Amino acid sequence: MSDLVGLLYNERDEFTRSEQVLTDIVLADVDAVLNMSIVDLARIADVSPPTVTRFCRRLGCKSYAEFRVRLAQSRFIGSRYLVPPAGPQTARDIAQGVVGDIQSTIYDTFERLDIPAIEAAAEAILRASYVLSFGSGGGSSMMAMEAETRLFRLGLKVSSTVDHQAQLMRAAGAPNGTAVLAFSMSGNNIPLEKALAIAGEYGHRRIVVTRTGSPVADRSDILLAVDRAEHSDILKPSTGRYAYLALIDILAQTVATRIGAPAVNALRRIKHQLVVNRDGDDAQPLGD
Repeated sequence: MSDLVGLLYNERDEFTRSEQVLTDIVLADVDAVLNMSIVDLARIADVSPPTVTRFCRRLGCKSYAEFRVRLAQSRFIGSRYLVPPAGPQTARDIAQGVVGDIQSTIYDTFERLDIPAIEAAAEAILRASYVLSFGSGGGSSMMAMEAETRLFRLGLKVSSTVDHQAQLMRAAGAPNGTAVLAFSMSGNNIPLEKALAIAGEYGHRRIVVTRTGSPVADRSDILLAVDRAEHSDILKPSTGRYAYLALIDILAQTVATRIGAPAVNALRRIKHQLVVNRDGDDAQPLGD
């Protein structure tokens, strides 16, 4: 399905004056245009109906009727993005909203924690000969790499992969006893779902952090559910990633506690090399 609204935005400067007028009318109020006849739209734009028809054909529509169908499809998919944002405007108000949402997200994550699932996930990681961390598409790819960062410093064999085909191949080629830790904020990442299915075929334990009831969740052996609804402000970054970060930290510390002295020694060795080779400051974070 082509994005008609996106096409109007991108091509506006290439249009004729009449086509630009029509474009501005459509983008100003999509809902109103959806209820207009070709005669109504021509009258408001001060052009002829044949001009409207030519405009529709330039956009790849055979008729005005097809134009309205495609416009309705664009309206349905991204309705929140077709109206001016009505969120806070000052930096202080924005900061208050962002920080408040982060706090709410982390608290809500704590309230919804499935402690038995976290314990089971930690046990699966401890028993694994190797851990693969999968995610892709922005936030989830960041989580996959963050999980690798949390776990390798405990002395575990772990690597992250954010490429779909590489995930499939590594799921197929991983040694016996591998655990797969997978992240998907939408739960609808079909290539990831396929990689998890392959991992299951070879008996790898699958720990999945995603939405309950999603295709990716259905491929889990252990599900760490994140079911927080997104806010409606399209300009505010999603706070969902903080729920994932909190779960990663909880899982990593649970694993570290179970490992005990070997994890402490691995951390000490890393800290020693950082202090010696970086800045001599033992108070700095274990990393950068």
